[in-house]
Amino acid sequence: MARYRDYVRNDLVPAFGALKLDQPAHRHISAFVTCQLAAGRGRTTLYRCLATLSSALGDAVRQHRLPHNPAIPPVLRRPPAPERRIWTAEEAAHFLTYCHQADPDIADLFEFLIGTGLCKGEALGLHWNDVHLTEGVLYVRCTLSAIDNNRLVITTPKTRSSRGWVAISPRVTTAPRHHAQTTPRTSGDPDDPFAGLVFCRLDGRPLGPHQVLDRLHRLSAEAGVPRITVHDLRHLAATITISAGVPLTVVSKTLRHSTLSTTANIYSHLTRQAAREAVDTIDRTLTGAQNTGRETRHPAWLRPPWPRTHQRPSSHG
Repeated sequence: MARYRDYVRNDLVPAFGALKLDQPAHRHISAFVTCQLAAGRGRTTLYRCLATLSSALGDAVRQHRLPHNPAIPPVLRRPPAPERRIWTAEEAAHFLTYCHQADPDIADLFEFLIGTGLCKGEALGLHWNDVHLTEGVLYVRCTLSAIDNNRLVITTPKTRSSRGWVAISPRVTTAPRHHAQTTPRTSGDPDDPFAGLVFCRLDGRPLGPHQVLDRLHRLSAEAGVPRITVHDLRHLAATITISAGVPLTVVSKTLRHSTLSTTANIYSHLTRQAAREAVDTIDRTLTGAQNTGRETRHPAWLRPPWPRTHQRPSSHG
């Protein structure tokens, strides 16, 4: 919402605010894009700004205030996503080993993120009341968000499918248990949304997302592993499970994606490899069965003779 507000106030209103609703045309939007690119505006930021404009004009069409959306077709194509560099399992294990020695408190959070596949905000907004270590499950009910990269608030997850139960492994359960020893649970004000956070500062206040990212970058450099983002730890969890042969439907449910196609689109490079392994498995299985059948066939001198065909009785018989 803060991003939409900035686009509207700083970009769209100055560019189109003097026009009436039915006056903007495709040429106006095209001229706006040309000027922005010439001024050095990033294509990704500009694409998101145009998406905000298209969404607003689309609402006007649905409300029968405009006959068509002048922002369609889009003037600027979606920029290609940068190629992600995901850690290998060996790199992740090396990082966690180093992290537990150099910064044990934040290591618990990174263990938790990799072991559960939770989003950064979901882990930072997790409350003790939603964690059931003896049962090995937790419930995602809140998420921590930063408004304007400054003010921290507790909100609900962005989609309905994001709210739900998540299983936690024995290794993962050690992270909140250890963190509880260094950061005791405080009752605090029951009306305080930050009271009872699992991963927080020593004074009980929430960890800012940028603080977590800065510590991840610093520890990654010290451990000698590639620089990644906190959200890449979620991709790491998915990569490990898919590469291990876990069905895509199970991975999708674990990550709480709204649809299976979302998981397939994000991890298409892994599903292609899984498809190759699937047909290779069919090949090996059929070839092995065929070779086994040939090996069990009896030699010619041990085969029983073909049964003689019955002769029709003669008419004189």
